[in-house]
Amino acid sequence: MEERAQRIVDTAVELAEQGGFEAVRLRDVAAEAGVALGTLYRRFRSKEDLLVAALEIEMTALEERLVQTPIRGTSAFERVVRFFDFATRALCRRPNLARACIRASSCGDPEVAQRVANFHKRGRRLIRTALAGDDPKTPRIAADCATTLQLVWMGSLVGWSGNLHSQADVIRHTRDAAARVLASGDA
Repeated sequence: MEERAQRIVDTAVELAEQGGFEAVRLRDVAAEAGVALGTLYRRFRSKEDLLVAALEIEMTALEERLVQTPIRGTSAFERVVRFFDFATRALCRRPNLARACIRASSCGDPEVAQRVANFHKRGRRLIRTALAGDDPKTPRIAADCATTLQLVWMGSLVGWSGNLHSQADVIRHTRDAAARVLASGDA
């Protein structure tokens, strides 16, 4: 990401950390980032687009941490549970930002959809890696399991963002889903 766009995203992150989704007003972002509003709009179509860009940066940081310290475990279940525990804690460590990004990613805006799809694709790849462990040949069914588990995780995160679930509930929901999916013998 070029320096000006990065400065815009960093400013949006700061505002979201302070006041959540509502605090990210594009005029304020532009002013605090020291760019014209038109410059912001040339790089980001909406507040949602900007916050999903921040979510992509969070995903990159997660990927980098997992390269440095891969998820270990003796079974696919143990590894995937550790992955979701790690990913949930990483995402939720800044709750206002996380809630703003989750809200933005679930807005349904077709112009943001490709960014959201890329975020999900990257997440599924990490889940498949956790499921496969040291086996570099992840079977197709593991990809299906990864999709199912990601959907449960995202649904639980949406509930968390609306204060329906605790962070521990999100981890428990994905653990329970993993137990059921993996018990079916499909992974």
